[in-house]
Amino acid sequence: MNAHAALLIDFGSTYTKLRAVDLDEARLIGTGQGPSTVRTDIRIGMRAALSDLEAKLGALPRFRYRLASSSAAGGLRMVTIGLVRELTVEAARQAALGAGAKLVGTFTNKLTRSDVEAIDALAPDIILLAGGTDGGNTEVVVHNAKMLAQIKTDAPIVYAGNRVAADDARELLAGRSLTVADNVMPELGKLASESARDAIRQIFIARIVHAKGIDRAQEMFDDVLMPTPAAVMEGARLLADGAGGEPGLGELLVVDPGGATTDVHSIASGESSSGAIQKGMPEPRIKRTVEGDLGMRHTAASVVEAAGVERIAQQANISVAGVGAMLERIAENVEMIPQTPAEHAFDRALLATAIEIAVRRHAGTVETVYTTMGPATVQYGKDLTRIEFVVATGGAPIHLGDHDALLEAMRSAPSDPRSLRPRAPHLYLDRDYILYAIGLLASVDPQTALRLARRSITPADRAKEVAQ
Repeated sequence: MNAHAALLIDFGSTYTKLRAVDLDEARLIGTGQGPSTVRTDIRIGMRAALSDLEAKLGALPRFRYRLASSSAAGGLRMVTIGLVRELTVEAARQAALGAGAKLVGTFTNKLTRSDVEAIDALAPDIILLAGGTDGGNTEVVVHNAKMLAQIKTDAPIVYAGNRVAADDARELLAGRSLTVADNVMPELGKLASESARDAIRQIFIARIVHAKGIDRAQEMFDDVLMPTPAAVMEGARLLADGAGGEPGLGELLVVDPGGATTDVHSIASGESSSGAIQKGMPEPRIKRTVEGDLGMRHTAASVVEAAGVERIAQQANISVAGVGAMLERIAENVEMIPQTPAEHAFDRALLATAIEIAVRRHAGTVETVYTTMGPATVQYGKDLTRIEFVVATGGAPIHLGDHDALLEAMRSAPSDPRSLRPRAPHLYLDRDYILYAIGLLASVDPQTALRLARRSITPADRAKEVAQ
């Protein structure tokens, strides 16, 4: 029996997933899975997952660490409020997504009574109030604090706005659960979301885990450390940057297509490789975007709509009418697993299309503008053209197979010269869906987590060989 093991748990919205890791060898030794039962009794799904793991291992090892993440019960639902959509609202959005949240609402400028009612209807887990640079506009953020004092929901509020207005916000929101963090945009053109992200994570651990019933299984684990998307992001950061003097892969991109959304994470500076002039909001080095209309099941129709039915039909080698029939089949059963060659081809077309659009939206763009000094190239967003490594995680990229098509979908294309997608990336596969577990393990043993990552996340052309 291994006495040096870690149990890494993901309380997901569909499954409770376990990864058991040998800490001495930095090696995955087993996986287990049970249903997600967070809405009834989370212990039921956890016991089923442990039984599954025990059956595969013969006996459960003694675990040194038992760490969990969660996206169950709707994930970490957040509302963000800011002053100007392109500035403090966007800064707040980046902070929330970086904390692993699911954004359910964004509000701009002064809140109205209707906005307050809408926030109550959204029932967020946390509200992030931003607005104004330090020393800048205080009127709007103070007004919004006053309006938030009227909301019926007891969601904790994180204030991350104009530092000058923080005392007024404390006074106006006295009696509510309020955490004051550093301004997410202390000055124009400067992002500072770390303090807000830390505050969100602390609230998640202290309150949200209990509110969603996850701590009912407390005797089965040590801690729930973060939302699962944040764990995936931390795993990606470790794989890129390395730990303890051991280098990582360098700048990389992670694509995570799911049933309802496609997440993209980039660990990259995004600075221009061509000398273009940066415009717009500064971009965080660690960036996550969530495309709520690009999923393999719940939002499959949106993928078809975004790409055009003719294109999907051509890629899947079926008729336009056949695309409609496939979508009807998926709508009737969103847990459908492809069985026939036609269903596999349709899913491959959906997957490549969702990834292409999601990566294109995540990456920056360039355009030529004409100034009094002549033409100039300006860049919006991140330049990802130099990224060499793209990691695909999730079931669809692993099981659907066509890795050349996935790479093609991620690459920059001559037909879209403005896009700053990777030019010549290498595809790596998270074949054991272990990136979240690496992120969790990194919180207690980063060097072992890095060795596990280098061992588990492998080039796509070696995936079959490594799995044997």
